[in-house]
Amino acid sequence: MRMRDRVRALALTVAVLAASFAGSAQGVPAPAVSAETPASSASSETVAPQAAPATTATPPSESLLIGPGDLLRISVLRESELDQTVRVLDSGAIALELVGNVPVQGLTPAEAATRVAGRYRDGNFLLHPEVSVLVEEYATETVTVLGQVAHPGTVRLTAPRMLIDVLSLAGGLNEFADRHMVVERKAREGQPAERIHAYIPNRADDALNTDILVRPGDTVIVPKAGIVYVLGDVARPGGYVMQNDSKLSVLQAIALASGTSKTASERKVRLVRSVDGRPVSMDLPLREMERGREPDVALQPNDIVYVPFSVMRNLSLGLANITAAASSALIYATQ
Repeated sequence: MRMRDRVRALALTVAVLAASFAGSAQGVPAPAVSAETPASSASSETVAPQAAPATTATPPSESLLIGPGDLLRISVLRESELDQTVRVLDSGAIALELVGNVPVQGLTPAEAATRVAGRYRDGNFLLHPEVSVLVEEYATETVTVLGQVAHPGTVRLTAPRMLIDVLSLAGGLNEFADRHMVVERKAREGQPAERIHAYIPNRADDALNTDILVRPGDTVIVPKAGIVYVLGDVARPGGYVMQNDSKLSVLQAIALASGTSKTASERKVRLVRSVDGRPVSMDLPLREMERGREPDVALQPNDIVYVPFSVMRNLSLGLANITAAASSALIYATQ
């Protein structure tokens, strides 16, 4: 009996194996792998990717910051009902759905997007907010250019530009422009108002190297250049603009007036200068200056160089007559 039981058990095992192979051949699916199998262990060790932190989609502007009156477009990824276009209030904040007022003045668009995303996350409104901020319209996207330019007024500027570029947008300097000018900058958050004195040299290479940046909202003032007058017995009497880097000497001024006439009395040349509102006359040794024996004299705006006629032709004019003649003299702009 014991041997017979063993034979039956062996026969039953063979029958089960045969049925199993037959089922596999007919497309019966293989038994599922147990949770303790190595394959299951490998899948359980797979680390799920971490959710990306709240970021901004707008690259930061280098220098142009958000200010009151700017129009912003706020976009929240996969949350279109939170997208909105808002204008920055005078307080420097924007009013958004759910989170209320968010201060953004003085921030770049990227920084503003980070702050808005933080409000949505900290308020438990969104788990991983992805916010972008786009400035659709800057309220201070103009620069005012006043004074001696071809087209004074306002020019559009959406990013900081070099001073020489802003002047070109205004048509460039006219023939009476002073090379010394002023850039007035309004106060910003954390930055006081300032007045920047700029200088544009006559030489092209030096002018291109001028590194004064003008920002939207600034005001550029180009004053009128100083004028010196050369009157009396010269070939072309009149007023001459100090365009040579705002500097002019006595000999240069007389050269601009095409020199003295043959009948001029060079020994009695006078320089008339206003001191404390009163005209003061001083003698100029013009002949000695022309020969290099005396230094050339630098002139100041509104100076008058008077070259008298010879005694045989006419008498010298008094100070009152000289200043009166200057007020009606023709003005010449050197090129």
